[in-house]
Amino acid sequence: MSNQPYEGYDEPYDPYAQQQQPQQAQAQAQAWPGHQQQAYDDPQGAQQYTQQWQGQTWDTQVHQTTTPAAPDPAYLPPQNHQAAPQSYDPYAQAQAYAPPPAPVPEVQAPSAADGYGPPSLAGNARITDAQRARLEGRSPIIEPGMQPAGLTAVLALLLSVTAQIGSYALVVPLVVLQAVTAAGWFRLNGMWPARQGIALAFAGALVADVALLAAGRENGPAAILGTLGVWVLLSLVMQLRSHADPDTRIQSLMATVASAALAIVAAGHLAADPDAVTVGAAAVAVAILARALPLPTVASVVVSLLAAAGAGIAVGGMTDMGAKGALLGAGAAVCALIGHRVASYDYPSRFVHFTAGVALPLAAAAPAVYVLGRALG
Repeated sequence: MSNQPYEGYDEPYDPYAQQQQPQQAQAQAQAWPGHQQQAYDDPQGAQQYTQQWQGQTWDTQVHQTTTPAAPDPAYLPPQNHQAAPQSYDPYAQAQAYAPPPAPVPEVQAPSAADGYGPPSLAGNARITDAQRARLEGRSPIIEPGMQPAGLTAVLALLLSVTAQIGSYALVVPLVVLQAVTAAGWFRLNGMWPARQGIALAFAGALVADVALLAAGRENGPAAILGTLGVWVLLSLVMQLRSHADPDTRIQSLMATVASAALAIVAAGHLAADPDAVTVGAAAVAVAILARALPLPTVASVVVSLLAAAGAGIAVGGMTDMGAKGALLGAGAAVCALIGHRVASYDYPSRFVHFTAGVALPLAAAAPAVYVLGRALG
């Protein structure tokens, strides 16, 4: 080796340092394990000897007299050179030899082609049951079924029997019919609770009943239409005093007017001829029971109308209506089926089935009973 100082040491290299300072040589041996201090008298021979080495040793890494291959950072000793051109960073070397990170797969949002989208079929809270039923391919029309039909038949038979007893006896099942009509219509329109609207509609029905009892059957149309006109104005005033937003007030106004109109029109049973009420109510009871049978829709409607006409003939034979009861029964059944269809609309709930589904057939049949009863009687 040449007599050049080590890089990073203040004192020059002395070939006789091991003989003069044995303690310093021992310290260097501990700091550089496996390193042997050798002195060469001939610098050229030392250079030649150094060039004959082919592998990587501690001398070739420290003195860098030759240009060896890139050293492995795992075998490099710690160095603290004062005049080193670049500081050694083992973390940078480890990052240079580390493999590149695996690419993260891109997650794509579901598109419309996947069959999902707004609104979701999993039950989005912002859509109604009817909208969800249409999206899933189901019909939003659900008929009340046999139990509501049975209740309708019971109420219709009560009307049919009490009509022959007298007007005051007829008022009892009629008031029940009017109360269920008012509550069921609000629930059918999705407005619940609506105590003020239900109370207003039911109050209009009671006023119509009182007016009919006071004025008599001959003044029935005037009592019904007059009460209906007054209650439309009251409904309008009530909604004008409301502090709700305009859309809510319009919906509430329409529901209140329609509910009051149906409940008041149901008083037509009290204004009609007793025999007509007996025949028409019996025909409605039979028609609704036949409509609840597990038959196709068209077949069920045909069977209902034929059954109502037969019931009209049978019950008409017990009264002065005679065979004309078939026409009265068929006409009342048509209106009753319309009310039944309205109660089945827009994916109704069980409460709707047991209120509107029970009352609307009889309430819708009241005008036909009054008109046909006067025409055929």
